[in-house]
Amino acid sequence: MNTVQLECFLAVAQYLNFSKAAESVSITQPAVSHQISSLEDELGVKLFVRTSKSVLLTREGIMFISDAEQILKIAGSAKFRLSEKPEDEPVRLDIGCHNQAELNVLPPALGELSRLYEDLLPSIHILPFKSIDNQLKDQKIQLLLSFKSTQKQPFDYTELCRCPFMCLCTKDHPLAAAESLDIEDFSGRPLFIERHTCPEEVFSFQHKLLAQGNVEKITFCGDYESAITMAEAGIGFFVYPMIGETYRGPLKCIPINGVREVSFGVYYLKSQLEKQAKDMIRILKKQFRPA
Repeated sequence: MNTVQLECFLAVAQYLNFSKAAESVSITQPAVSHQISSLEDELGVKLFVRTSKSVLLTREGIMFISDAEQILKIAGSAKFRLSEKPEDEPVRLDIGCHNQAELNVLPPALGELSRLYEDLLPSIHILPFKSIDNQLKDQKIQLLLSFKSTQKQPFDYTELCRCPFMCLCTKDHPLAAAESLDIEDFSGRPLFIERHTCPEEVFSFQHKLLAQGNVEKITFCGDYESAITMAEAGIGFFVYPMIGETYRGPLKCIPINGVREVSFGVYYLKSQLEKQAKDMIRILKKQFRPA
């Protein structure tokens, strides 16, 4: 496995088009095809389904994206470290999160941390809910923003806040007239986030909502970002725990009664934490501390 193979793979995964991928990596299309074929032979799996009209990632291809990105990043970092002077070594911090809702937490804290470390070099990784745990276990990331899992985890955890469940919909949606909602009040078209990109508690609530039988045709969304977009378009409503006051979009957020708040915080391996990661946790805790 070499960096050329990985660059070709990521280019094809991005464009889902061999011609455009070849242009982006500045080699010929047959060369890209050869690199992909040799990588598939080496891995023993098919990464793409190719027809005369389309190129699609296989399940294995989707799973391999984060590994390919990480390998290229490590190779690039190693090359950079070997070429720089020791005193110029940046302060690195790798942070993982699952979606834009969690990503919105970071700007104030990262800004404050960058004032403490002038040579701070943060890296943010956004991956689906299950995939990112392995990144933390393998120390490819030092901190993971996440809702607390109901299952026992081999990591340390610091709670930042408790998140109430909200219904998000446009301000002219029939549900928007209510100041709060019971599960029996829901009607209309729900937007359900698919299981592999969905927090456990959200998936559980979606199941309860479906069991009520009051909702119309369900629209499934690939992730949180898709649900936000479709809700803002007026296609339907969706439910999600509200992380502090990080959402500032046009949707109305209506509290849902009788649903337990969800813990949101930071997962990490305490024994492996460096000073900048400890400072980041301290800053995040202060950020969520009541005024």
